[in-house]
Amino acid sequence: MSEKQDKQVREQLLHLQEEHRDLDAAIMAMTQQGTYDQLRLQRMKKRKLQLKDEISRVEDLLYPDIIA
Repeated sequence: MSEKQDKQVREQLLHLQEEHRDLDAAIMAMTQQGTYDQLRLQRMKKRKLQLKDEISRVEDLLYPDIIA
C-alpha cells in the first residue's frame, strides 16, 4: 500500500470510529430518555453494527494478521 493510500485508509478509519462513537452516544441518550421510537433505535443499532464490521475490515487492511 502506498503512503497516500495508507493515509486515506487511516482517515477513513478515524471517520468510521467517530461515527460509531456518535451513534453509541445517541443510542445511550435515546434509551435513557425512556420514551423512544423502537424502529429508529433498531436502525441505529444496525448501523452501529455495520460500522463495527467496516472498522474491522479497514483495520485488517492497515494491520494484516501475518502468521510468521
